[in-house]
Formats: sequence, C-alpha cells, structure tokens
Amino acid sequence: MTDGSASISPKPLRSAKRRLMFVLIAGALAIVGATIAGYYFAVRPVTLRIAVGPASSDDLKVVQALAQAFNNQQHTQVKLRPVQTDGATASAQTLADGKADLAIIRGDLEVPKNAQAVATLRKNVVVMWVPPAAKGKGRKAAKITKIAQLGGRKIGVVGRTPANVNLLKLILQQYGVDPMKVEIVQFPANEAVEAIKNLKADAYLAVGPANSKLTIDAITASTKDGGEPTFLPIDASEAIAQNHPAYEAAEIPAGSLGSADRPDDEVKTISFSHHIVARKGLSDATVAAFTRQLFAIRQSLKNDFPLAAKIETPDTDKDATIPVHPGAAAFVDGEEKTFLDRYSDYIWWSLMAFSAMGSAGAWFAGYLKQDERNTNTSQRERLLEMLKAARQSDSTDELDQLQAEADDILRHTLDCFEHGAIEEGTLTAFNIALEQFHNAVADRKALLLSMPQNLQRTASQFRAAGTA
Repeated sequence: MTDGSASISPKPLRSAKRRLMFVLIAGALAIVGATIAGYYFAVRPVTLRIAVGPASSDDLKVVQALAQAFNNQQHTQVKLRPVQTDGATASAQTLADGKADLAIIRGDLEVPKNAQAVATLRKNVVVMWVPPAAKGKGRKAAKITKIAQLGGRKIGVVGRTPANVNLLKLILQQYGVDPMKVEIVQFPANEAVEAIKNLKADAYLAVGPANSKLTIDAITASTKDGGEPTFLPIDASEAIAQNHPAYEAAEIPAGSLGSADRPDDEVKTISFSHHIVARKGLSDATVAAFTRQLFAIRQSLKNDFPLAAKIETPDTDKDATIPVHPGAAAFVDGEEKTFLDRYSDYIWWSLMAFSAMGSAGAWFAGYLKQDERNTNTSQRERLLEMLKAARQSDSTDELDQLQAEADDILRHTLDCFEHGAIEEGTLTAFNIALEQFHNAVADRKALLLSMPQNLQRTASQFRAAGTA
C-alpha cells in the first residue's frame, strides 16, 4: 500500500459458530436429560424391604403372597422384597437398624422409635382354656374355672416367642397370681398339636386371630374322651387395657373355636394387633402408593390367605399407640397428593432454572458475537480508510489490491449479518460506504488510464499482444 497502512483481515467465524452451537446443543441436551430423569424417578417402581418372621409363619406367607402379587402387577409403583427374621422382635430391630423399609411387628412389644403405622395386618386374641378332666382316673382334681386358680399349676404356652410368656405373666399378675409359682412350658407352634397330646398341663394359652387354625387345632388336641374344654374369661380386660394401651378389651364370639358350642357363650379376653410399620424417613408418596396397592390387592388373596382379607387401615388419631405414617394417613383420609401436587415445586423451580439458562445463553451468545461486532466496526473504519486511499492512489495494481480486500470485508460483513452480530441498519451504512469505495476505485482507474503515459503504455501492450 502506498500509504503504508496495515490490512485488517476479517477473523474467521467458525470458532464462534462452534462455541455457540456447542452451547445451544448442551442446553438442549440438559433440558431433555433433566426431563427424562425427572420422569424416570417419578414413575420408576420402588422396591421396599419388609422384615417379617419367623419361618413358616402365617405372617411370612401373607407377605410373600403380597410380594408376588405386587411384582406381577403392571405399572406398579411399589415392589416388595421380604427380609426373613426370627420373629416380630427381630423384625422390629431390623427396622430400627435401617436394614428394612417396612416391618411386621407386635403392638404389645417395644415399638422402634423410627416406626410409623401403615396398616393393621391382623388382630390377635388371647385364648386360655382348661382341658376336660380325664374319665376314670381316680380322684378328680379341683376344677379350674378362673384364672385366679392357676397358682401352683402347670400352663402350656403355644409358640416359642418370649412375648407370649410375658403376656401370660401380665395376666396372672392382674389376678394376683405370682408367676414364679406357676410352671410354664412352651412348645413350637408347628409342633403344638403333638406336644399338647403328650403334655399333661392344667391350662393352656394361645395367641392368634379369632378363628386361628393353630388355636383351634391346639384346643382340639387337648380335648379327650368327648369332653369339652373350659374357657377362662379375662374379666379384667378393661383394667388391663387401661394400664397397658397396647391391649384392648375384646370378646371371643360363641361358636368361633371349632364347633357351634365352643365356646358356648361369649368369652371376655384381651386383644392386640400385628402392624405393618414403615420407617419414619420413608417418602410419603411411596408409603401412600404402597398402602393403596395393599388395600387394592388384599381381596384377591383372601381365598388362598384368609388373613389377607383382615388387613385394616391404621389408627389415624393423634393419640394412637403407634403414630400413623403421613403417607398412609393421606391415603386413608383421601388426601393423597397427585403428581402435580407432589412435584409442582420442582416443576416451578425447573422452569425458573430453564428461564435463567435461557437468559444466560442469550447473554453468552451476545458475548460471543461481541468479537464479531468489534471486528466489523474495525473493518468498516478500514473501508473508509481504503476509500480515501483509493482516491489518492497512483497505481491500478494498488486499486486492485484494495478491491480484493474490500471483497473480503464484504464477505465477513454478510456472515456477521447472517449470524445476527450486526443489525440491518449497520449493514445499510456499510453498503453506502462500500458503494462509495467502488465508485472511488472506478473513477480513479478511469483517471489513471486517461493519462498520456498510461495511454502509451496501454497501446504498446496492445501491439505486443497483437504481434504475439
């Protein structure tokens, strides 16, 4: 260049394009990923561990049936995985240790501090009876008709759990009988019939549902020579329930223990429940879904497992012995939250986040275009300088070089306009400057070619070309 000014070459836009494209793609993928992840976590089935025992118990069989039914359901929200334990006490400890999400526990045992009621699995009644006296066996012993007469006697307890023995001692103490003066013998529930046949006890105690097959078989096994057992009423059931809230006063209906006259009249007793409890930190929505599925499926299991039909809703009173889990309470009270209720806050915050991301993306896109705008401003100033240089140029070669540089600036300016780096008004101003430049180049070339030395040079070049 005759004026010695440096040429400003337009910066390539490819890197800026790639950065902007990367930001847009990353933002779109983030939104899609967040949406898919949110939907997945909202609808995916949750597997809950439920502690239950002992082996071969009715509780374990019912839970296994529930687990199979839950797992076979389509579009289920909750699945069950039984965790077998040695009994209700072990199940409660498993829940307390955080090794299970749900557990089957006895309401008259210590309830874990992190346990909240979900449902009542079954209600149990205490049955105490005296076998009929054997016929033809010499002098008859005094007939036992009241619990207060059990002092110094031998009592058989169905089941190996210490809880049944403690329950017997509580009843004896209520009637002034010293448990230390009573011989207590336990035998496994699955061996009850055979053990009772061979055991000569003065009285027996069994705990279970009102129509428990185990209790009925145990009573039948203790009955010989056609005699009927004598059922011992717990007349102090109200007092026991008052002093021990885990128990309730109850009655054994007439004819409910194996025959129409067994017992021949209602018998007062006490009852307590086996509960399905959940750990306190378990999601309300998960517990509500479990409770809903539980009560929806229990009727379909009653033919194979009659106990399943006796599952009841938990006590939702604030003074309940075991506080109800909020998820179960929501189901019982008809206040279960919908999908939008549960996730409205997340949706609102997500929209706010997406809006912030959009604003940030717009700012970043503008930031990326700032370099292009600065470059285009420099190139426009360069074009004005080139306009001045073209009017003063003394060489057509220099004018050709200026023209080539102007073409590059035009190409870059059009790319900037296409990508939104410059507005239409800026492009119009640039077009005016470019038009002035082209006019100046054309006028200057015409002037240079009209000079005598240039005319002579042009004629010589023409003759040389013709000779060739």
